[in-house]
Amino acid sequence: MSKVIYKTDEEIELIRESSLLVGKTLAEVAKLIKPGVTTLELDKIAEEFILDNNAKPGFKGMYGFPNTLCASLNEAVVHGIPTKTPLKDGDIISFDCGVLKNGFYGDVAYTFEVGEVKPEIKKLLEITKQCLINAIEMAVAGNRIGDIGFAVQSLAHQHGYGVVRELVGHGLGKELHEEPQVPNFGKRGTGLMLKEGMVIAIEPMINLGVRNVKEAKDGWTIVTADKKPSAHFEHDVAIRKGKADVLSSHKFIEEVLIKNK
Repeated sequence: MSKVIYKTDEEIELIRESSLLVGKTLAEVAKLIKPGVTTLELDKIAEEFILDNNAKPGFKGMYGFPNTLCASLNEAVVHGIPTKTPLKDGDIISFDCGVLKNGFYGDVAYTFEVGEVKPEIKKLLEITKQCLINAIEMAVAGNRIGDIGFAVQSLAHQHGYGVVRELVGHGLGKELHEEPQVPNFGKRGTGLMLKEGMVIAIEPMINLGVRNVKEAKDGWTIVTADKKPSAHFEHDVAIRKGKADVLSSHKFIEEVLIKNK
């Protein structure tokens, strides 16, 4: 098993720069999300914006993935491939995006509503976002990986949602996926001790129905076994004493969403 790579303050600032750029990229995408637009069109916007900011799309070509964005629609949990199919009123779409800048990765996800979404799905998005917030509160030196997972799992289960177990958060740095793995389930006080200098991507993947998932025919997309919607939000976090240092931001995205209302 590879070891956790601890980051210097200088390296953490470079990861912050990459992470903030992903948030800004997703904000550019957010400006155009509406019924009728295709995820392939949005993928092109994201790629151009990243290149214009002297960075490289972090996902494109990784493990053979063909695009800049992972575009996961409705029952797709993660790793969806952008297509020419137009988005429809009532859809939800999770965009997960990575960039590589100055030798370090940023990795952020956000699930968007397309037009008018059913109240039960809106609630799924709100609770998944709150799962992420609760998890970040646990991401401090002296706590353990299990504390993060427990924070996600306990809130999701209160609402009867399924917590995906096959896919996890991860360490982040010069590689997109580093140690440690950061599951969205766990027992308090168990797992690896969190220490200053660790940088992790925390990414709850929460299903409206059962937790079980399967791989779609394209060999990439992970979908819910019961075809019910799934939500996904992700932040990059540096472990500090007392309070987590959130390196990424959803602020740029949410400013756009407020304007679009």
